[in-house]
Amino acid sequence: MAYIQVAVPVPLRQLFTYTHTSTLHRGVRVSVPFGPRKLVGVVIGTVPESDVEDVNKLKAIDSVLDDNAVIDDVLLKMAQWLWQYYHHAPGEVLHAMLPVLLRKGESPSPEPEDMLSLTSDVESIDLSILSKAPKQRACAEALEKGDMLASAARKRFGAPAVKALVEKSVATITAIIPQFKCAGWLNTMEVGEKPIPDKEQSVAVAALNRQHNSFAVSLLEGVTGSGKTEVYLQAIEPLLADGKQILILVPEIGLTPQTVSRFEKRFGIDVGVLHSQLSDKARLQVWQRARAGELGIIIGTRSAIFTPLKNPGMLIVDEEHDESFKQQDGLRYHARDLAAMRAKQHNIPLLLGSATPALESLNNALSNKYHHLQLTKRAGGAQSTHQHLLDARDQPIHYGIAQGMLSIMRQHISAGNQVLVFVNRRGYAPAMLCHHCGETVTCKRCDRPYTVHKGQNRLQCHHCSGTRAMPSSCEACHSSELVTAGTGTEQVEQGLSALFPGVKQVRIDSDSVRGKDKLHQTLEAINRQEYQLLVGTQILSKGHHFPHVTLVVVLDVDGALFSADFRAPEKLAQLVTQLAGRAGRASKPGEMWLQTHNPHHPLLQDLVNNGYGHFARLALMERKAASLPPYISQFVIRAEATDSHLAYNFLQGCKGIFNQHQAVEMNGPFPCLIEKRQGRFRFMLVCSHQKRAPLHEALRLALPFLQALPQAIKVRWSVDIDPTDFS
Repeated sequence: MAYIQVAVPVPLRQLFTYTHTSTLHRGVRVSVPFGPRKLVGVVIGTVPESDVEDVNKLKAIDSVLDDNAVIDDVLLKMAQWLWQYYHHAPGEVLHAMLPVLLRKGESPSPEPEDMLSLTSDVESIDLSILSKAPKQRACAEALEKGDMLASAARKRFGAPAVKALVEKSVATITAIIPQFKCAGWLNTMEVGEKPIPDKEQSVAVAALNRQHNSFAVSLLEGVTGSGKTEVYLQAIEPLLADGKQILILVPEIGLTPQTVSRFEKRFGIDVGVLHSQLSDKARLQVWQRARAGELGIIIGTRSAIFTPLKNPGMLIVDEEHDESFKQQDGLRYHARDLAAMRAKQHNIPLLLGSATPALESLNNALSNKYHHLQLTKRAGGAQSTHQHLLDARDQPIHYGIAQGMLSIMRQHISAGNQVLVFVNRRGYAPAMLCHHCGETVTCKRCDRPYTVHKGQNRLQCHHCSGTRAMPSSCEACHSSELVTAGTGTEQVEQGLSALFPGVKQVRIDSDSVRGKDKLHQTLEAINRQEYQLLVGTQILSKGHHFPHVTLVVVLDVDGALFSADFRAPEKLAQLVTQLAGRAGRASKPGEMWLQTHNPHHPLLQDLVNNGYGHFARLALMERKAASLPPYISQFVIRAEATDSHLAYNFLQGCKGIFNQHQAVEMNGPFPCLIEKRQGRFRFMLVCSHQKRAPLHEALRLALPFLQALPQAIKVRWSVDIDPTDFS
């Protein structure tokens, strides 16, 4: 009889022991009874009988789902670090690392797939019959080089072309079980034409080439448009040629298609793609191919960091400053930090790239913990974007745009260039109020104003996603004089149609680009110059290449200047700098205008006159003086309940427990920046220490006592290590 430790996907910070007739490999999945349920767990190891308290109470494993481990030793070590560092339930950590189908107990082996191939007697077929069908002929010629997945052929040449070839007996479709070949891309890899790197790019590539087969973290700090992606391409080329795999993390799904196409075009090989819009089956297929070593490049969003690699060569985190790399619920990991841990386990280099590096990464680079590589000039001789402040005080405002800004926009539109207008609010307006009594139409579950969505003729709460019909009168005084307050993307779009009649425009926000490939198609239309006016939210700020945009306008930049969040200046500076990088990326010079009622604010003055690099180094000095991250370590305990006193009292109890550790500095409990959401009141307790180890030890010792507090079962509470968001 063997006693097996299993990580079961339940929110309990412990492993569970089961019995089995023999020992099992670490990393295999098993089906186990857990109360009345059957759950899929992962074997962590075996314990001796002497360590088992009551053998008679143990349950037996129902079935073993795998012959070999689905999570290898490197990923198991990473999982163990994850649940220890983030103080999370081991079963939920391992659950998060697996594709959805494997969590449900499906087989990790590949299923039969339809393969398209030329018929055996194709030599007797005259391919000239396809002369009037160019897609069919192109597909047939591609098949002469080798068989192709029917799904890939349909995507590349179109389903009608594939169907026609089969009907004409030129090709056949056969169901076969894929045979993955390790480093199979070496047979098809053809490096395409590449530009000659400038001096700074050459230095960066040379430095990265010296790091092969050893652990090192490098921060590539390059101004927008400086050719960071080109450095990635040239740095990974020798690794791919050596049969090594590359894992690249990008912050947004919207960045994935353009990044994938660039890497495919350069190397002529299949690129694995992982993001939330893929089907569960498609994600499993990429997981299988990456694990077998068949894919040389895998590009994905945050959760792609868990992808198994047969022969890893380098990890890359693009736009490493982006907030989306931090998971904000469940297992609250940061993919950038996890990438560093994984690179260390594999003994391979990690490359972090950004024009606006996070202050944590910049501090590590300036203190020589990371290698610091810099690109200070735009690639191809493109000029830096000139930034200006437009004083909106005492100016007429039209649809949120000052009169002086309209004059600047007309100049660029008249010259045939594109203008990007940034509005950090989707919808028509962020609030609706009564013109008679001033009452605001508020979401009762969140105590926040509803956002007006005129396109849907509804009000929507952006905190709980609740909606309601547009009211016809005020609920307080019954007046019918309801007006909107503030400006959103819909209102700016409507206003620009009136101010610039005949000028084609497009709105890009999460409302307008829903649906598969909608964002990608819209971005391609922009680059074909089908639109001159681009109105959008933060979706437009991240890494996109708009060669014809010469003016970026930022409306209402003042909103972030007076936030209670100490990270707000950093986030604003990153956003403004990234937006500035969308203009003047090609031969045309670009400029950026920030519309503000606070033109003398020191943050705006520093950004416009000295740039992000100067701001970031000054911000680090301020953080050090104020004893804030990255110079201290933090964690936050959040609690929420329908009764505000319950959440508050629970955190007071937590504070009493931590008071026994004099070294831990505590702030709170106080309300979160968004105090009420979805009918629940939210409070937080912020705990800090100069060093990470004592802080984590205090939390580890305190957790059993926190769980035993009487209010612990009456509130929802969580621990967030290294928090980035206090809302």
